[in-house]
Amino acid sequence: MAAAIDRTTTTPKRILMVVANPATSTTTGWPVGFWASELFHPLYEFTETGYDVTVASPDGGRVEVDALSDPRDASGYSAADVLSLGYLSSDECAALLNDTPRLAELDLDLYDAIVVCGGQSPMFTFRDNADLKAALIRFYEAEKPTAALCHGVSALIDVQLSDGSFLVEGRSVTGFANSEEEAADEAVGTKVMPWHIEDALRERAANYVEGGRWKAFAIRDGRLITGQQQYSGRKVAALVIEALGV
Repeated sequence: MAAAIDRTTTTPKRILMVVANPATSTTTGWPVGFWASELFHPLYEFTETGYDVTVASPDGGRVEVDALSDPRDASGYSAADVLSLGYLSSDECAALLNDTPRLAELDLDLYDAIVVCGGQSPMFTFRDNADLKAALIRFYEAEKPTAALCHGVSALIDVQLSDGSFLVEGRSVTGFANSEEEAADEAVGTKVMPWHIEDALRERAANYVEGGRWKAFAIRDGRLITGQQQYSGRKVAALVIEALGV
């Protein structure tokens, strides 16, 4: 049960969170999905604030977390993420992940903000996804908070607004840093990602900023909100809540 919230309206804000469908990495051959904390940490903040949240995916259907982001994984990489562990251990969460609605079939006008979560799959599935780009344009041009986190920022790179300009051009944004990509490659012993968020943002003339390697960091430029990596979900949520003013 969430905390009791004092509201100024009887209708709670509605947040659309988008996670990636399962895919296969073209660089490592691994099965990839979304990163657990990038969904569950902001989801917790939104529900505690009294918001209604829908978790969707571009293709709909079952979605899966990246193995390293699962606190139950034998690697122990995310063992300290007890918040995600709680969600992943619940029947309600299992049902949610087993049958996500397809993004294109939702009435986007019903939602007050969009948050695109990251993970490994977004780097192979988000950048060219027409439905996701259309949704981001819809929210941004409707002057609603438009947020992306970590490798979920890949969805923003090629988004062009109605006037033909790139959404990120000239805007202060963050996302998974080159230094973090290099650390991941070194740890794995091979190139993990086919391209880098930081490089792509700079190529689009965005003002890329970061808070330091593996530091929780998020930035808001008007209604555009971005988070650096998997530790930044709650900061992204706080900026979305701030932007909604409720």
